[in-house]
Amino acid sequence: MPMASIGTAAKQSGVGIETIRYYEREGIIPAARRAANGRRVYDENDIARLKFVRRGRDLGFSIADIKSFLNLASDHGSTCDEVKAIGEAHLRRVRTKVAELRRIEQALAELVHLCNEGRTACPMLQALSSK
Repeated sequence: MPMASIGTAAKQSGVGIETIRYYEREGIIPAARRAANGRRVYDENDIARLKFVRRGRDLGFSIADIKSFLNLASDHGSTCDEVKAIGEAHLRRVRTKVAELRRIEQALAELVHLCNEGRTACPMLQALSSK
């Protein structure tokens, strides 16, 4: 199995070099093997694990959730129910965040609309300054 440098692993996985080092320190990925010159080297399995972590992070899963997924993926006795429960909890958090962002969007739209009315006193600044 060919070995890749950390730079190559970063390019192939879409994970930054410093992030790879962080993942190693946090135990998200195993410590890299070292080449004779002391540099980190990664095999296809390491890069696949980095891609897995990146895809999870892209979906907004926490590091703790991703660690759970990795443990469940390596536990051949695990069930989809365990993974589903983590996914459902995350989905609830995302939906709550989306609802909050919609409320913020509406409030900002109203404030921006007030600014379009050509007043000399800025309604947005007044709203932000009010107690």
